[in-house]
Amino acid sequence: MHADLSPVIAATARWLTCAYPASGGALACALSEVQARQAVTVAARLRYPTPMDVALMDMAGPGGSARLDRVTGANGSADTGPVQDAWRTWVDEVLASWAACLLADPDLAARAVAVLADGPSSAGTASGAPAEFRRLLTPDDRDRRAAVLLRHPDLVAAVAGLHHAQLLARLGPGQALVA
Repeated sequence: MHADLSPVIAATARWLTCAYPASGGALACALSEVQARQAVTVAARLRYPTPMDVALMDMAGPGGSARLDRVTGANGSADTGPVQDAWRTWVDEVLASWAACLLADPDLAARAVAVLADGPSSAGTASGAPAEFRRLLTPDDRDRRAAVLLRHPDLVAAVAGLHHAQLLARLGPGQALVA
């Protein structure tokens, strides 16, 4: 994974876990965050497969969470200000949408990881090892309970639907990732 995507992945995963919070304490929050981060990482590797893609995103910026906030009604907490919400500018709407799709549809997640396993990552090495994405692909009961909101197809439908067609096109036949 190209290092430049780390802040985008972190912010997008954070947005997902804020919009669809875990219930059940600190362990549930951590398990939910891991699942969100794995889904966003898969999405990022699919969306930005080459160093050039990463560089272009870096120049243009990820876009921020404004539209996602409007779609979900998650306009941030009342006790935060512009400085505390600066991380929201690093959220990538497409990555959030694709990650929501992957979290809500295990078959789609398996397909996405399989595409990654067949192509190079943005760092030029093999990516998508299933063990790296175990909590995304084969969550146990504790993982499912922790991310029940994050994985519920009806609850994430508004976000997932924003860019679902693009994800399907990316995963379609003949859409190999370019080195």
